[in-house]
Amino acid sequence: MIQTMKKEWFSNIRGDLLAGLVVALALIPEAIAFSIIAGVDPKVGLYASFCIAVVIAFTGGRPGMISAATGAMALLMVTLVKEHGLEYLLAATLLTGVFQIAAGYLKLGNLMRFVSRSVVTGFVNALAILIFMAQVPELIDVTWHVYAMTATGLGIIYLFPLIPVIGKSLPSPLVCIVGLTIFAVFMGIDVRTVGDMGQLPDTLPIFLWPEVPLTLETLMIILPYSAGLAVVGLLESMMTATIVDDLTDTQSDKNRECKGQGIANIGAGLMGGMAGCAMIGQSIINVKSGGRGRLSTFAAGMFLLILIVFLGEWLKLIPMAALVAVMIMVSIGTFSWDSIRNLKHHPMSTNLVMVATVVVVVATHNLAIGVFVGVLLASLFFANKVGRFMVVKSSEITAETGRHYQIVGQVFFASADKFSQSFDFKEVVDKVTIDLSLAHFWDITAVSALDKVVIKFRRDGTEVDLIGLNEASATIVDKFGVHDKPEEVEKMMSGH
Repeated sequence: MIQTMKKEWFSNIRGDLLAGLVVALALIPEAIAFSIIAGVDPKVGLYASFCIAVVIAFTGGRPGMISAATGAMALLMVTLVKEHGLEYLLAATLLTGVFQIAAGYLKLGNLMRFVSRSVVTGFVNALAILIFMAQVPELIDVTWHVYAMTATGLGIIYLFPLIPVIGKSLPSPLVCIVGLTIFAVFMGIDVRTVGDMGQLPDTLPIFLWPEVPLTLETLMIILPYSAGLAVVGLLESMMTATIVDDLTDTQSDKNRECKGQGIANIGAGLMGGMAGCAMIGQSIINVKSGGRGRLSTFAAGMFLLILIVFLGEWLKLIPMAALVAVMIMVSIGTFSWDSIRNLKHHPMSTNLVMVATVVVVVATHNLAIGVFVGVLLASLFFANKVGRFMVVKSSEITAETGRHYQIVGQVFFASADKFSQSFDFKEVVDKVTIDLSLAHFWDITAVSALDKVVIKFRRDGTEVDLIGLNEASATIVDKFGVHDKPEEVEKMMSGH
Protein backbone atom coordinates (compact mmCIF):
# COMPACT_ATOMS: atom_id res chain seq x y z
CA MET A 1 0.00 0.00 0.00
CA ILE A 2 2.71 2.48 1.05
CA GLN A 3 4.94 1.41 -1.84
CA THR A 4 2.09 1.89 -4.30
CA MET A 5 1.35 5.37 -2.89
CA LYS A 6 5.00 6.38 -3.15
CA LYS A 7 5.17 5.15 -6.73
CA GLU A 8 1.93 6.81 -7.87
CA TRP A 9 2.35 10.08 -5.95
CA PHE A 10 5.97 10.83 -5.11
CA SER A 11 8.18 9.01 -7.63
CA ASN A 12 8.36 12.03 -9.98
CA ILE A 13 7.63 15.10 -7.82
CA ARG A 14 9.44 17.75 -9.86
CA GLY A 15 8.22 16.49 -13.22
CA ASP A 16 4.64 16.14 -11.98
CA LEU A 17 4.52 19.66 -10.48
CA LEU A 18 5.92 21.34 -13.60
CA ALA A 19 3.64 19.34 -15.88
CA GLY A 20 0.67 20.19 -13.67
CA LEU A 21 1.43 23.90 -14.03
CA VAL A 22 1.55 23.63 -17.83
CA VAL A 23 -1.74 21.74 -17.87
CA ALA A 24 -3.40 24.29 -15.57
CA LEU A 25 -2.41 27.15 -17.88
CA ALA A 26 -3.73 25.29 -20.92
CA LEU A 27 -6.95 24.32 -19.11
CA ILE A 28 -8.11 27.88 -18.46
CA PRO A 29 -9.10 29.03 -21.98
CA GLU A 30 -10.57 25.61 -22.77
CA ALA A 31 -12.70 25.53 -19.61
CA ILE A 32 -13.97 29.04 -20.39
CA ALA A 33 -14.71 28.08 -24.00
CA PHE A 34 -16.58 24.92 -22.97
CA SER A 35 -18.64 26.93 -20.48
CA ILE A 36 -19.63 29.29 -23.27
CA ILE A 37 -20.61 26.32 -25.47
CA ALA A 38 -22.82 24.95 -22.68
CA GLY A 39 -24.37 28.38 -22.14
CA VAL A 40 -23.19 28.87 -18.54
CA ASP A 41 -20.92 31.31 -16.69
CA PRO A 42 -17.16 30.65 -17.20
CA LYS A 43 -16.72 29.91 -13.49
CA VAL A 44 -18.94 26.80 -13.89
CA GLY A 45 -16.37 25.23 -16.22
CA LEU A 46 -13.37 26.48 -14.23
CA TYR A 47 -14.69 25.23 -10.89
CA ALA A 48 -15.59 21.90 -12.51
CA SER A 49 -12.09 21.52 -13.96
CA PHE A 50 -10.49 22.24 -10.57
CA CYS A 51 -12.77 19.89 -8.66
CA ILE A 52 -12.68 17.01 -11.14
CA ALA A 53 -8.88 17.11 -11.48
CA VAL A 54 -8.32 17.12 -7.71
CA VAL A 55 -10.84 14.37 -6.95
CA ILE A 56 -9.82 12.09 -9.83
CA ALA A 57 -6.20 12.30 -8.67
CA PHE A 58 -7.27 10.26 -5.62
CA THR A 59 -10.06 8.12 -7.05
CA GLY A 60 -9.08 7.49 -10.68
CA GLY A 61 -7.62 4.30 -12.10
CA ARG A 62 -5.15 5.94 -14.51
CA PRO A 63 -2.32 7.94 -12.85
CA GLY A 64 -1.19 10.93 -14.91
CA MET A 65 -4.44 11.29 -16.87
CA ILE A 66 -6.12 14.71 -16.78
CA SER A 67 -9.88 15.02 -16.33
CA ALA A 68 -11.83 18.30 -16.42
CA ALA A 69 -14.68 20.06 -18.21
CA THR A 70 -14.69 18.99 -21.88
CA GLY A 71 -16.26 20.07 -25.16
CA ALA A 72 -17.82 16.66 -25.80
CA MET A 73 -19.75 16.93 -22.54
CA ALA A 74 -20.57 20.62 -22.99
CA LEU A 75 -22.31 19.93 -26.30
CA LEU A 76 -24.75 17.58 -24.55
CA MET A 77 -25.71 20.23 -21.99
CA VAL A 78 -26.80 23.02 -24.31
CA THR A 79 -30.51 22.14 -24.53
CA LEU A 80 -30.86 21.37 -20.81
CA VAL A 81 -29.32 24.71 -19.79
CA LYS A 82 -31.37 26.63 -22.36
CA GLU A 83 -34.70 25.06 -21.35
CA HIS A 84 -34.29 24.54 -17.60
CA GLY A 85 -31.29 26.54 -16.36
CA LEU A 86 -28.10 25.97 -14.38
CA GLU A 87 -29.66 24.29 -11.34
CA TYR A 88 -30.98 21.43 -13.45
CA LEU A 89 -27.52 21.07 -15.02
CA LEU A 90 -26.02 20.67 -11.55
CA ALA A 91 -28.65 18.05 -10.69
CA ALA A 92 -27.93 16.24 -13.97
CA THR A 93 -24.21 16.31 -13.12
CA LEU A 94 -24.90 14.56 -9.80
CA LEU A 95 -27.00 11.87 -11.49
CA THR A 96 -24.28 11.44 -14.13
CA GLY A 97 -21.85 10.64 -11.33
CA VAL A 98 -24.22 8.06 -9.85
CA PHE A 99 -24.56 6.33 -13.25
CA GLN A 100 -20.78 6.24 -13.68
CA ILE A 101 -20.18 4.79 -10.21
CA ALA A 102 -22.77 2.10 -10.99
CA ALA A 103 -20.96 1.39 -14.28
CA GLY A 104 -17.74 0.88 -12.33
CA TYR A 105 -19.33 -1.62 -9.96
CA LEU A 106 -20.91 -3.41 -12.94
CA LYS A 107 -17.38 -3.62 -14.41
CA LEU A 108 -18.42 -1.98 -17.68
CA GLY A 109 -14.85 -0.77 -18.08
CA ASN A 110 -14.05 -4.32 -19.23
CA LEU A 111 -16.06 -3.61 -22.39
CA MET A 112 -13.05 -1.68 -23.69
CA ARG A 113 -11.62 -5.00 -24.89
CA PHE A 114 -14.28 -4.99 -27.60
CA VAL A 115 -12.92 -1.73 -29.05
CA SER A 116 -10.45 -2.62 -31.78
CA ARG A 117 -7.12 -0.87 -32.33
CA SER A 118 -8.40 0.65 -35.58
CA VAL A 119 -11.27 2.33 -33.68
CA VAL A 120 -8.86 3.71 -31.06
CA THR A 121 -6.61 5.02 -33.86
CA GLY A 122 -9.59 6.65 -35.56
CA PHE A 123 -10.69 8.17 -32.24
CA VAL A 124 -7.19 9.60 -31.65
CA ASN A 125 -6.93 11.04 -35.17
CA ALA A 126 -10.40 12.58 -34.95
CA LEU A 127 -9.59 14.26 -31.65
CA ALA A 128 -6.31 15.58 -33.07
CA ILE A 129 -8.26 17.13 -35.96
CA LEU A 130 -10.89 18.60 -33.59
CA ILE A 131 -8.18 20.05 -31.33
CA PHE A 132 -6.55 21.73 -34.34
CA MET A 133 -9.90 22.97 -35.69
CA ALA A 134 -10.64 24.55 -32.29
CA GLN A 135 -7.52 26.71 -32.69
CA VAL A 136 -8.42 27.97 -36.17
CA PRO A 137 -10.78 30.77 -34.95
CA GLU A 138 -7.83 32.22 -33.01
CA LEU A 139 -5.89 32.50 -36.28
CA ILE A 140 -8.59 34.14 -38.43
CA ASP A 141 -8.88 37.93 -38.91
CA VAL A 142 -5.88 38.67 -36.69
CA THR A 143 -2.74 40.78 -37.10
CA TRP A 144 0.57 39.38 -38.26
CA HIS A 145 1.79 39.50 -34.66
CA VAL A 146 -0.44 36.51 -33.80
CA TYR A 147 1.03 34.38 -36.59
CA ALA A 148 4.56 35.41 -35.62
CA MET A 149 3.98 34.60 -31.94
CA THR A 150 2.34 31.25 -32.75
CA ALA A 151 5.25 30.29 -35.02
CA THR A 152 7.73 31.43 -32.36
CA GLY A 153 5.86 29.44 -29.76
CA LEU A 154 6.06 26.27 -31.90
CA GLY A 155 9.76 26.94 -32.43
CA ILE A 156 10.31 27.15 -28.65
CA ILE A 157 8.28 23.99 -28.01
CA TYR A 158 10.20 21.87 -30.50
CA LEU A 159 13.69 23.42 -30.27
CA PHE A 160 14.04 24.16 -26.54
CA PRO A 161 14.36 20.44 -25.61
CA LEU A 162 17.49 20.31 -27.83
CA ILE A 163 19.38 22.70 -25.51
CA PRO A 164 21.80 20.72 -23.31
CA VAL A 165 20.84 20.28 -19.62
CA ILE A 166 18.21 23.02 -19.26
CA GLY A 167 16.25 21.75 -22.26
CA LYS A 168 15.52 18.51 -20.45
CA SER A 169 14.80 20.07 -17.06
CA LEU A 170 11.98 22.46 -18.01
CA PRO A 171 8.86 21.59 -20.03
CA SER A 172 9.07 23.45 -23.33
CA PRO A 173 5.31 24.32 -23.36
CA LEU A 174 5.79 26.15 -20.03
CA VAL A 175 8.79 28.02 -21.42
CA CYS A 176 6.67 28.92 -24.47
CA ILE A 177 3.78 30.32 -22.39
CA VAL A 178 5.96 32.27 -19.93
CA GLY A 179 8.38 33.53 -22.57
CA LEU A 180 5.73 34.78 -25.00
CA THR A 181 3.72 36.39 -22.17
CA ILE A 182 6.77 38.35 -20.94
CA PHE A 183 7.62 39.35 -24.50
CA ALA A 184 4.08 40.51 -25.32
CA VAL A 185 3.79 42.54 -22.09
CA PHE A 186 7.16 44.30 -22.39
CA MET A 187 6.75 45.01 -26.10
CA GLY A 188 3.17 46.16 -25.62
CA ILE A 189 1.87 43.95 -28.44
CA ASP A 190 -1.91 44.18 -28.84
CA VAL A 191 -3.05 40.58 -29.25
CA ARG A 192 -5.96 38.58 -27.87
CA THR A 193 -5.27 37.34 -24.34
CA VAL A 194 -6.84 34.95 -21.81
CA GLY A 195 -8.55 37.93 -20.22
CA ASP A 196 -10.51 38.48 -23.45
CA MET A 197 -11.99 34.96 -23.21
CA GLY A 198 -14.30 35.77 -20.29
CA GLN A 199 -14.50 36.90 -16.70
CA LEU A 200 -12.37 34.86 -14.30
CA PRO A 201 -13.87 34.08 -10.86
CA ASP A 202 -12.27 35.80 -7.87
CA THR A 203 -13.71 33.60 -5.09
CA LEU A 204 -13.23 30.01 -3.99
CA PRO A 205 -16.00 27.55 -4.93
CA ILE A 206 -18.55 26.80 -2.21
CA PHE A 207 -20.80 23.82 -1.48
CA LEU A 208 -24.04 24.04 -3.47
CA TRP A 209 -27.02 21.70 -3.44
CA PRO A 210 -29.02 22.12 -6.67
CA GLU A 211 -32.19 24.08 -6.01
CA VAL A 212 -34.56 21.81 -7.90
CA PRO A 213 -37.71 20.06 -6.67
CA LEU A 214 -36.97 16.45 -5.67
CA THR A 215 -39.80 15.01 -7.76
CA LEU A 216 -40.28 12.35 -10.42
CA GLU A 217 -40.80 15.14 -12.96
CA THR A 218 -37.33 16.53 -12.23
CA LEU A 219 -35.87 13.04 -12.61
CA MET A 220 -37.54 12.60 -15.99
CA ILE A 221 -36.10 15.94 -17.15
CA ILE A 222 -32.50 15.22 -16.20
CA LEU A 223 -32.44 11.44 -16.78
CA PRO A 224 -31.84 11.43 -20.57
CA TYR A 225 -29.16 14.11 -20.27
CA SER A 226 -27.42 12.33 -17.39
CA ALA A 227 -27.47 9.02 -19.25
CA GLY A 228 -25.92 10.64 -22.33
CA LEU A 229 -23.30 12.48 -20.26
CA ALA A 230 -22.41 9.29 -18.38
CA VAL A 231 -21.93 7.28 -21.58
CA VAL A 232 -19.92 9.93 -23.45
CA GLY A 233 -17.86 10.74 -20.35
CA LEU A 234 -16.94 7.11 -19.71
CA LEU A 235 -16.29 6.42 -23.38
CA GLU A 236 -13.89 9.34 -23.75
CA SER A 237 -12.24 8.52 -20.42
CA MET A 238 -11.75 4.85 -21.29
CA MET A 239 -10.34 5.68 -24.71
CA THR A 240 -8.02 8.31 -23.25
CA ALA A 241 -6.87 5.87 -20.56
CA THR A 242 -5.99 3.35 -23.28
CA ILE A 243 -3.94 5.99 -25.11
CA VAL A 244 -2.09 7.08 -21.94
CA ASP A 245 -1.45 3.39 -21.19
CA ASP A 246 0.33 3.16 -24.55
CA LEU A 247 2.25 6.43 -24.07
CA THR A 248 3.54 5.46 -20.61
CA ASP A 249 3.78 1.69 -21.21
CA THR A 250 1.75 1.03 -18.05
CA GLN A 251 -1.66 -0.45 -17.28
CA SER A 252 -4.72 1.25 -15.81
CA ASP A 253 -7.74 0.02 -13.85
CA LYS A 254 -10.67 0.88 -16.15
CA ASN A 255 -13.39 -0.06 -13.64
CA ARG A 256 -11.79 2.05 -10.92
CA GLU A 257 -11.61 4.89 -13.44
CA CYS A 258 -15.38 4.58 -14.03
CA LYS A 259 -16.03 4.93 -10.30
CA GLY A 260 -13.50 7.74 -10.00
CA GLN A 261 -15.13 9.72 -12.82
CA GLY A 262 -18.48 9.33 -11.08
CA ILE A 263 -17.17 10.52 -7.71
CA ALA A 264 -15.40 13.46 -9.40
CA ASN A 265 -18.57 14.52 -11.22
CA ILE A 266 -20.61 14.35 -8.02
CA GLY A 267 -17.95 16.55 -6.39
CA ALA A 268 -18.11 18.99 -9.30
CA GLY A 269 -21.90 19.17 -9.16
CA LEU A 270 -21.81 19.95 -5.43
CA MET A 271 -19.29 22.76 -6.04
CA GLY A 272 -21.28 24.49 -8.76
CA GLY A 273 -19.46 22.85 -11.66
CA MET A 274 -20.57 21.04 -14.82
CA ALA A 275 -19.92 17.38 -15.64
CA GLY A 276 -16.57 16.50 -17.19
CA CYS A 277 -14.36 13.59 -18.17
CA ALA A 278 -10.82 12.73 -19.26
CA MET A 279 -9.20 15.07 -21.78
CA ILE A 280 -6.91 13.53 -24.35
CA GLY A 281 -5.27 16.85 -25.26
CA GLN A 282 -4.44 17.84 -21.68
CA SER A 283 -3.40 14.29 -20.84
CA ILE A 284 -0.91 14.31 -23.70
CA ILE A 285 0.37 17.76 -22.60
CA ASN A 286 0.87 16.29 -19.14
CA VAL A 287 2.74 13.21 -20.37
CA LYS A 288 4.89 15.15 -22.84
CA SER A 289 5.71 17.72 -20.13
CA GLY A 290 7.01 14.98 -17.85
CA GLY A 291 3.89 14.21 -15.77
CA ARG A 292 3.45 10.57 -14.82
CA GLY A 293 1.86 10.24 -11.38
CA ARG A 294 -1.29 11.25 -9.56
CA LEU A 295 0.52 14.32 -8.23
CA SER A 296 0.51 15.85 -11.73
CA THR A 297 -3.29 15.60 -11.94
CA PHE A 298 -3.71 16.97 -8.41
CA ALA A 299 -1.23 19.78 -9.12
CA ALA A 300 -3.10 20.72 -12.31
CA GLY A 301 -6.32 21.19 -10.35
CA MET A 302 -4.69 23.10 -7.47
CA PHE A 303 -2.62 25.34 -9.75
CA LEU A 304 -5.76 26.06 -11.78
CA LEU A 305 -7.62 27.25 -8.67
CA ILE A 306 -4.67 29.32 -7.43
CA LEU A 307 -4.15 30.92 -10.83
CA ILE A 308 -7.77 31.93 -11.45
CA VAL A 309 -8.57 33.11 -7.91
CA PHE A 310 -5.31 34.64 -6.66
CA LEU A 311 -3.29 35.39 -9.81
CA GLY A 312 -6.11 36.27 -12.16
CA GLU A 313 -4.69 39.68 -13.10
CA TRP A 314 -1.43 38.12 -14.24
CA LEU A 315 -3.22 35.24 -15.91
CA LYS A 316 -5.25 37.58 -18.09
CA LEU A 317 -2.02 38.79 -19.73
CA ILE A 318 -1.18 35.40 -21.33
CA PRO A 319 -1.52 35.78 -25.12
CA MET A 320 -3.83 33.24 -26.72
CA ALA A 321 -1.19 32.74 -29.41
CA ALA A 322 1.02 31.00 -26.84
CA LEU A 323 -1.74 28.59 -25.87
CA VAL A 324 -2.64 28.06 -29.53
CA ALA A 325 0.96 27.00 -30.16
CA VAL A 326 0.74 24.50 -27.28
CA MET A 327 -2.53 23.04 -28.57
CA ILE A 328 -1.19 22.78 -32.14
CA MET A 329 1.73 20.82 -30.67
CA VAL A 330 -0.81 18.60 -28.93
CA SER A 331 -2.77 17.97 -32.14
CA ILE A 332 0.42 17.13 -34.05
CA GLY A 333 1.59 14.81 -31.27
CA THR A 334 -1.84 13.22 -30.88
CA PHE A 335 -2.38 12.33 -34.55
CA SER A 336 -1.20 8.84 -35.42
CA TRP A 337 0.96 9.52 -38.47
CA ASP A 338 1.79 5.82 -38.71
CA SER A 339 -1.88 5.18 -39.55
CA ILE A 340 -1.40 7.20 -42.77
CA ARG A 341 1.85 5.47 -43.67
CA ASN A 342 0.31 2.04 -43.00
CA LEU A 343 -2.77 2.53 -45.21
CA LYS A 344 -1.05 0.55 -47.98
CA HIS A 345 -0.09 -2.30 -45.68
CA HIS A 346 -3.16 -2.72 -43.47
CA PRO A 347 -6.25 -4.66 -44.62
CA MET A 348 -8.93 -2.60 -46.33
CA SER A 349 -11.41 -3.37 -43.54
CA THR A 350 -9.03 -1.96 -40.91
CA ASN A 351 -8.54 1.22 -42.93
CA LEU A 352 -12.29 1.64 -43.46
CA VAL A 353 -13.00 1.32 -39.73
CA MET A 354 -10.34 3.90 -38.89
CA VAL A 355 -11.45 6.39 -41.57
CA ALA A 356 -15.16 5.95 -40.74
CA THR A 357 -14.48 6.66 -37.07
CA VAL A 358 -12.55 9.82 -37.97
CA VAL A 359 -15.18 11.09 -40.41
CA VAL A 360 -18.15 10.51 -38.09
CA VAL A 361 -16.47 12.05 -35.02
CA VAL A 362 -15.30 15.12 -36.94
CA ALA A 363 -18.64 15.54 -38.72
CA THR A 364 -20.83 15.16 -35.63
CA HIS A 365 -18.40 16.34 -32.92
CA ASN A 366 -19.86 13.43 -30.97
CA LEU A 367 -17.29 10.90 -29.82
CA ALA A 368 -19.90 8.34 -28.80
CA ILE A 369 -21.49 8.18 -32.26
CA GLY A 370 -18.10 7.91 -33.96
CA VAL A 371 -16.86 5.13 -31.71
CA PHE A 372 -20.19 3.30 -32.00
CA VAL A 373 -19.94 3.39 -35.81
CA GLY A 374 -16.33 2.20 -35.64
CA VAL A 375 -17.11 -0.68 -33.28
CA LEU A 376 -20.13 -1.68 -35.36
CA LEU A 377 -18.13 -1.74 -38.60
CA ALA A 378 -15.26 -3.61 -36.96
CA SER A 379 -17.71 -6.20 -35.63
CA LEU A 380 -19.35 -6.67 -39.03
CA PHE A 381 -16.01 -7.03 -40.80
CA PHE A 382 -14.82 -9.51 -38.18
CA ALA A 383 -18.02 -11.57 -38.39
CA ASN A 384 -17.76 -11.62 -42.19
CA LYS A 385 -14.11 -12.69 -42.05
CA VAL A 386 -14.70 -15.49 -39.52
CA GLY A 387 -17.82 -16.62 -41.40
CA ARG A 388 -15.81 -17.13 -44.58
CA PHE A 389 -13.51 -19.59 -42.81
CA MET A 390 -16.35 -22.11 -42.30
CA VAL A 391 -16.27 -24.94 -44.89
CA VAL A 392 -18.28 -28.10 -45.46
CA LYS A 393 -16.32 -31.02 -46.99
CA SER A 394 -18.14 -33.89 -48.67
CA SER A 395 -16.66 -37.38 -49.16
CA GLU A 396 -17.60 -40.19 -51.52
CA ILE A 397 -20.70 -42.28 -50.89
CA THR A 398 -20.04 -45.74 -49.48
CA ALA A 399 -22.49 -48.56 -48.95
CA GLU A 400 -21.82 -48.63 -45.22
CA THR A 401 -21.80 -44.95 -44.25
CA GLY A 402 -23.59 -43.22 -47.13
CA ARG A 403 -22.67 -39.57 -47.71
CA HIS A 404 -20.19 -38.14 -45.19
CA TYR A 405 -20.00 -34.38 -44.53
CA GLN A 406 -17.16 -32.83 -42.49
CA ILE A 407 -17.87 -29.35 -41.01
CA VAL A 408 -14.81 -27.20 -40.29
CA GLY A 409 -14.97 -23.76 -38.61
CA GLN A 410 -17.37 -21.50 -36.74
CA VAL A 411 -21.11 -21.68 -37.39
CA PHE A 412 -22.98 -18.54 -36.30
CA PHE A 413 -25.28 -15.89 -37.76
CA ALA A 414 -22.77 -14.82 -40.42
CA SER A 415 -22.01 -18.34 -41.68
CA ALA A 416 -25.35 -20.08 -41.03
CA ASP A 417 -26.66 -19.57 -44.59
CA LYS A 418 -23.43 -20.86 -46.10
CA PHE A 419 -23.70 -23.90 -43.82
CA SER A 420 -27.27 -24.67 -44.95
CA GLN A 421 -26.45 -24.23 -48.64
CA SER A 422 -23.47 -26.58 -48.55
CA PHE A 423 -25.58 -29.76 -48.46
CA ASP A 424 -26.99 -31.54 -51.51
CA PHE A 425 -30.63 -32.27 -50.64
CA LYS A 426 -31.49 -33.47 -54.16
CA GLU A 427 -29.09 -36.40 -53.94
CA VAL A 428 -30.80 -39.75 -53.30
CA VAL A 429 -28.95 -41.36 -50.40
CA ASP A 430 -30.02 -43.67 -47.56
CA LYS A 431 -27.76 -42.27 -44.90
CA VAL A 432 -25.95 -39.00 -44.17
CA THR A 433 -23.25 -38.58 -41.52
CA ILE A 434 -22.44 -35.02 -40.44
CA ASP A 435 -19.11 -34.82 -38.61
CA LEU A 436 -19.05 -31.77 -36.29
CA SER A 437 -15.81 -32.54 -34.44
CA LEU A 438 -13.99 -29.59 -36.08
CA ALA A 439 -16.94 -27.17 -35.85
CA HIS A 440 -18.44 -24.96 -33.16
CA PHE A 441 -22.02 -23.72 -32.94
CA TRP A 442 -22.28 -20.29 -31.32
CA ASP A 443 -25.85 -19.01 -31.45
CA ILE A 444 -29.51 -19.77 -32.06
CA THR A 445 -29.15 -18.93 -35.76
CA ALA A 446 -26.54 -21.68 -36.12
CA VAL A 447 -28.74 -24.18 -34.24
CA SER A 448 -31.68 -23.25 -36.46
CA ALA A 449 -29.56 -23.89 -39.57
CA LEU A 450 -28.60 -27.34 -38.24
CA ASP A 451 -32.27 -28.11 -37.54
CA LYS A 452 -33.24 -27.20 -41.10
CA VAL A 453 -30.53 -29.40 -42.59
CA VAL A 454 -31.43 -32.45 -40.46
CA ILE A 455 -35.20 -32.04 -40.96
CA LYS A 456 -34.82 -31.61 -44.75
CA PHE A 457 -32.84 -34.85 -45.02
CA ARG A 458 -35.22 -36.78 -42.77
CA ARG A 459 -38.26 -35.46 -44.63
CA ASP A 460 -36.91 -37.22 -47.74
CA GLY A 461 -36.39 -40.46 -45.84
CA THR A 462 -32.65 -40.09 -45.29
CA GLU A 463 -31.17 -41.27 -42.02
CA VAL A 464 -29.05 -38.49 -40.41
CA ASP A 465 -26.30 -39.14 -37.89
CA LEU A 466 -24.61 -36.21 -36.08
CA ILE A 467 -21.18 -37.07 -34.62
CA GLY A 468 -18.36 -35.23 -32.86
CA LEU A 469 -20.40 -32.36 -31.40
CA ASN A 470 -18.26 -30.71 -28.68
CA GLU A 471 -19.67 -30.14 -25.20
CA ALA A 472 -20.27 -26.39 -25.54
CA SER A 473 -22.01 -26.79 -28.90
CA ALA A 474 -24.01 -29.75 -27.62
CA THR A 475 -25.32 -27.62 -24.75
CA ILE A 476 -26.78 -24.95 -27.02
CA VAL A 477 -28.04 -27.50 -29.57
CA ASP A 478 -29.79 -29.54 -26.86
CA LYS A 479 -31.36 -26.40 -25.40
CA PHE A 480 -32.58 -24.73 -28.58
CA GLY A 481 -32.49 -27.45 -31.26
CA VAL A 482 -35.73 -29.14 -32.36
CA HIS A 483 -34.60 -31.82 -34.87
CA ASP A 484 -34.71 -34.55 -32.16
CA LYS A 485 -38.01 -33.33 -30.68
CA PRO A 486 -40.85 -34.82 -32.77
CA GLU A 487 -43.58 -32.54 -31.37
CA GLU A 488 -41.50 -29.41 -32.13
CA VAL A 489 -40.71 -30.67 -35.64
CA GLU A 490 -44.40 -31.24 -36.25
CA LYS A 491 -45.18 -27.68 -35.16
CA MET A 492 -42.47 -26.34 -37.44
CA MET A 493 -43.72 -28.36 -40.42
CA SER A 494 -47.31 -27.26 -39.85
CA GLY A 495 -46.28 -23.61 -39.63
CA HIS A 496 -47.10 -23.08 -35.91
